[in-house]
Amino acid sequence: MELQTIWFFLWGLLWAIFFMTDGFDFGIGTLYPFIGKNNEEKKVMLNSVGPLWDGNEVWLITAGGVTFAAFPTVYAVMFSSLYSALMLILFALILRGAAFEFRNKEDNPGWHKIWDTCIFIGSATPAVLFGVAFANIFQGIPIDGDGIYHGTLLTLLNPYGLLGGALFLCLFLVHGALWLAIKSEGELHERAVATANKVWVFLLIAAVLFLLFSKVKTRLYDNYFESPGLFLVIALNVIALVGIKVFLAKKAWFKAWFASALTIVLCTFFGVIGLFPNLFPSSISADHSLTAYNSSSSPLTLKIMLIVVIIFIPIVIAYQVWTYNLFKGKVTEEDLSY
Repeated sequence: MELQTIWFFLWGLLWAIFFMTDGFDFGIGTLYPFIGKNNEEKKVMLNSVGPLWDGNEVWLITAGGVTFAAFPTVYAVMFSSLYSALMLILFALILRGAAFEFRNKEDNPGWHKIWDTCIFIGSATPAVLFGVAFANIFQGIPIDGDGIYHGTLLTLLNPYGLLGGALFLCLFLVHGALWLAIKSEGELHERAVATANKVWVFLLIAAVLFLLFSKVKTRLYDNYFESPGLFLVIALNVIALVGIKVFLAKKAWFKAWFASALTIVLCTFFGVIGLFPNLFPSSISADHSLTAYNSSSSPLTLKIMLIVVIIFIPIVIAYQVWTYNLFKGKVTEEDLSY
């Protein structure tokens, strides 16, 4: 029981780290056609995430790998139930990766326009669909006792699911705009700051609505009312969200970005804590829900995996910290020649 509980929260932590790290380049990619007014500014935007974006996606592979290895039944049912949405995300990520690599290979406006469009689509699509997918998991997926999904892609595009998509999009847009504010100068920097301030208002509205509708549409609050101390997570989330605005007003760009990162992590854990012990709840019957206890691998597998995680995850984190520190400066004209 303890191993399943540990792995449940490790699963949630890995998703939270992925959203925190890859979230800012999703945000920059979505803002890309709106903030970048010329080719030089677009190059600055690309170079601000260029050395980091592929490393950030390691956390997606890790989160997916943990789902497969620690909770194989959940992996099987999740990828069959959410197949259409997950394939759209996969294709979008492939498109975005190709665009990052090929966009500057030719100095041709038409060539640039094609790959600029791909960067936008490849960034905005995952940002929205991850929110839609997790919101639907929070409220329950129509699966029966055999793990068969009774619905379509349109079933996932319900009001609560779309609200989750809007929340994730706003989170990533603010996160990306703040990262761009850190990495850029001049007019691009000013537009990034202005965008972060404007989108923050929509983020606040989406966050409040999501909290309210979660009470109506889900059972996420059951664990919170059972253990009121858990409401501290929501309180910290509110403080972090307000902190973004406070640090923006003080022109403390990195502190604002850190507050944004904390907001994303706490938003993720709001849902993870509310779900526990469910990993993939059924909206048809609670008896059909997949939990950390009825869908996990053997205790021996979980023990071996835990040892591997304890050894290698700190190494990955140390490498990413080194990478972020190496590329911590603003993007310069010299970088644009790359």
